Amino acid sequence: MRDKSSLLVGAVALLIAVAAMSVFVVDQRQYAIVFQLGEVKDVVKEPGLKFKLPLIQNVRYFDRRILTMDTSSPTNASGFVRAQAEPERFLTSEKQNVIVDYFVKWRIVDPRLYYQAVGEDESRARDRLNQAINAGLREEFGKRTVHDVISGERDAIMRQMSERADKDARGIGVEIVDVRLKRVEYPDEVSANVYSRMQTERQRIANERRARGTADAEKIQAEADRQRTIIIAEAQRDAQRIKGEGDAGAAAIYAEAYSADPEFYAFYRSLEAYRASFASKQDVIVVAPDADFFKYLKAPRGAR
Repeated sequence: MRDKSSLLVGAVALLIAVAAMSVFVVDQRQYAIVFQLGEVKDVVKEPGLKFKLPLIQNVRYFDRRILTMDTSSPTNASGFVRAQAEPERFLTSEKQNVIVDYFVKWRIVDPRLYYQAVGEDESRARDRLNQAINAGLREEFGKRTVHDVISGERDAIMRQMSERADKDARGIGVEIVDVRLKRVEYPDEVSANVYSRMQTERQRIANERRARGTADAEKIQAEADRQRTIIIAEAQRDAQRIKGEGDAGAAAIYAEAYSADPEFYAFYRSLEAYRASFASKQDVIVVAPDADFFKYLKAPRGAR
């Protein structure tokens, strides 16, 4: 009886073990490849509970998410910290060296082809992608100037590189989602010369504008002086004209008054002469007594 119970328990345990080895779970973030005796038997792309033959079949998983390959990343494909790599240097059409950092977004689209090309070593896939993109970027940079690669045609470079790299990556079962340039700049040994030329150029522009400003200021000052001279001359002319008109009006009034009563006018003028001549007690005048000056002192209004 005990032997039968032991056999039953062993059979159940064996069935459970066989069942456990016959099922596997595929996560929605993964692909699964079923191998039979080392050969690819099936590729599972849909998530869920799946079945396989125990003992003779095994399963390997591959990430189906979008992955990032960053040239300046301080970690390798396995996640371990590595030494910081030197930034890539590319030569432009002007024979100028520029430092370039870029990153690539990629994902596995054909697990069977991917496994056949690089196995389970993701670093091999990264190396192949990096070689293809690096060669393409060198070719694109060699056709363009520094201005083009920094700002002028940067979008065009990234678009063309994405299309070209995707064609190459399809050969290993990978899709290139995007290629982006993070940094494009001069090396340190070139930057100093560039900044010096930029400073010289800005100084030249500043001197030109300062000289233009000085010339414009002198022109404005000369025009103001000319306008001032014209205004003063016209004011003096108008003043002389008004003064002449006033003198003419006064003379006309005097002439009219004199012609109205010449005797009274002569008498009034003589009184003004007396007032001016005898303004103080110390004034002395030497003149003959019968001179015309005393005409109105001796006989007012000329009467004898």
